[in-house]
Amino acid sequence: MFRLDAYDFELPSDLIAQYPAQRRDESRLLVIRRTPFSLEHRKFWEIIDYFSKGDLLILNKSKVIKARIYVRRASTGGKVELLVVRVREPNLFEALVKPGRKARPGEKLELDGHVFTVVEHLGNGKRLIELPEGEVIWELMEEYGKPPLPPYIHREASREDEERYQTVYAEVPGSIAAPTAGLHFTRELLDALADKGVKIRYVVLHVGIGTFKPIKVDDIRQHVMDPEYYEVPDEVAEEVINAKQEGRPVTLCGTTVTRTMETWALDENPRRGWSRIFIYPPYEFKVADRLITNFHLPKSTPFILTAAFTGLDKLKKAYAEAIRLRYRFFSYGDSTFII
Repeated sequence: MFRLDAYDFELPSDLIAQYPAQRRDESRLLVIRRTPFSLEHRKFWEIIDYFSKGDLLILNKSKVIKARIYVRRASTGGKVELLVVRVREPNLFEALVKPGRKARPGEKLELDGHVFTVVEHLGNGKRLIELPEGEVIWELMEEYGKPPLPPYIHREASREDEERYQTVYAEVPGSIAAPTAGLHFTRELLDALADKGVKIRYVVLHVGIGTFKPIKVDDIRQHVMDPEYYEVPDEVAEEVINAKQEGRPVTLCGTTVTRTMETWALDENPRRGWSRIFIYPPYEFKVADRLITNFHLPKSTPFILTAAFTGLDKLKKAYAEAIRLRYRFFSYGDSTFII
């Protein structure tokens, strides 16, 4: 259960979605019933059939920033990729630098007259980078940046990605990757759920490199997550407490929402701060009753969290069936609903 190899599986590369579905809610939906175990094959818009009046649905309203910026070395003109992972001050930020071997402290990088100075080597490919006083990295990202598509999408980000690699309810800038479980919702579907009496509430977890940090240890218990900022508004905390007391199901959309709510865990911890929780079997979920999530990479922390919620054997059976029926995997792929 704690061996990393237990969370591996074979996936044909042609099932890794390179583009989103033509319409968000037309993605396929694999409904996984845990007890007794069964599978149902639906379209995502049909998820409304599984909700009743009074049910609670929690979504992550973090917004993906245009975190990938291409600059040039002032000394040679060589192209350098910056992936902004954390903004400390308006003109001071942390970034993954590629190639990073020559980005030493004091190095100048340039972009259309803007000068970036490498301040410090932070380890693991990260650098602390400073702009001149008065310049704002958020503004430069908005003007020059691109959506940071994951590396298994083998193409450059396009104008379409600026809209589609973002949930329709994204509001608070801060993520370097989309909370992808929510990409399938349309405004119309959310309105239909609300009209049915479903209570829809929002939290924030800014997705950072911690969510995608590879596990490099054989015993998963030794893996350490990087911190990611989260917020659980007071009204959401109260809604969850009331739903639990009244026996109404709480559906969490995505592993980011799950980690947020399990970090807070029914008022035992602060409602805002930095989450480092790593959920793996056997974990006793305190908030999540049902989970909407995409198909995840083998040996990844999201896959391990989903295995903790579903049961590893059941999840592997579901994935095997999805592969047989050629479901689409990963960020732009199809969805599961585990109930």
